[in-house]
Amino acid sequence: MSLDSSTLYLVATLVAAMLGGMLLFFGRQEKIPALYWWGFAYLLGAVSVALWTLAGTMLGEALSLACNALGFVACGMVWNAARVFHGRQPSWAGLFLGALAWIAAIVSLPPEASALRMTIGAGIVALYAVLTASELWSERRKSMQRRWPTILVPLLHGFALMLPILLGDLLQADQNNFHNSVWGTAFAIELVLYAVGTVFVIFMLVSERTVSTHKAAASCDPLTGMFNRRGFSEATARMIEREAKAGRPITVMIFDIDHFKSINDRFGHPAGDEILKLFATVITHTLRISDLSGRIGGEEFAAMLPCNLEEALHAAERVRESFATCGIEVDDAPVVTTVSIGVAGGPAGTELEVLLAAADTALYQAKRGGRNRVQVAEEQPLSLEQGRRNVAGQIVPPKSASVVRGGVTMTASSVR
Repeated sequence: MSLDSSTLYLVATLVAAMLGGMLLFFGRQEKIPALYWWGFAYLLGAVSVALWTLAGTMLGEALSLACNALGFVACGMVWNAARVFHGRQPSWAGLFLGALAWIAAIVSLPPEASALRMTIGAGIVALYAVLTASELWSERRKSMQRRWPTILVPLLHGFALMLPILLGDLLQADQNNFHNSVWGTAFAIELVLYAVGTVFVIFMLVSERTVSTHKAAASCDPLTGMFNRRGFSEATARMIEREAKAGRPITVMIFDIDHFKSINDRFGHPAGDEILKLFATVITHTLRISDLSGRIGGEEFAAMLPCNLEEALHAAERVRESFATCGIEVDDAPVVTTVSIGVAGGPAGTELEVLLAAADTALYQAKRGGRNRVQVAEEQPLSLEQGRRNVAGQIVPPKSASVVRGGVTMTASSVR
């Protein structure tokens, strides 16, 4: 069975035009600029292939040259689409450089150098394919196992273009009749497969971006930009697992802004929102980058630190002092900004719920003790598994006595 290459090129043109229109439609629906780039690239490529296939013999040399140049601009648009999708600025010089290089080669080379022209043209398209793959590779991050097609498809396209050149000796007999050669047919089939495969890759990237955006929205507090309770729980679960494997202790803090309701009553909820954002900033800039923090409800925040209790106490005191000395005013009236903090530390592997319960009890004691203070849990929390073992063995857990020094309550354990 023989395949007519002109028909295959026509099919590739129609497929590219249809997919280009679809990408433009979805780009308008989803408001994704990169889809506009991809869509117009497909349409421009479809026009170029159609003119080259159907009207190539009827076009003058200048129009034929411009027709081929459009195809190189379309390749540059595909590369720029990958740049725009990942938040980078389009390269306008790179967009037209391939077309300009092609025009310069055609003008400078003699008419009989058709093989060299074909080599230069295929090389330009292959270079754009490699640049596109490189752009996607630079954004592989943690999803490399799922995103390998985004790199493989453009690389295969570049390889398919360069293969006839690499096997140039086999092409010598067909150089002047490329359309009807086996390579012309193979290239036409590859164009169809590349058009469909690239759209598959595009929608895979868009789907992954949408899922990541929704996941971030579900785990993020929109007011402060910190983790919400769900995001905090998920992030700290990973930290607990990591620190447990290393045998290192962890510490949890719970922060509660003092008299927050009175701030809302006196100055209004917009002022209260500003106080919440201010405190979120204080936490973020005071704690270390390795510490996790989030807003777990209302005016209540929490943080998990991969350190021992003593180090966490110093960190909590820094947060308390930083917030107390903010010195903000609303309508020329000073606003007292203080926070009560409960701290609880536990051995490696202690569950978040256990630590939060112990820190919450310490927070309640801090508020009863006068607020604007750091309070340590009076008992060291045990993991649920250790607690069950203690109950089964009728082991009485160790008790601790708390001693207040300044604004910080220290603990000393004593076993009965």
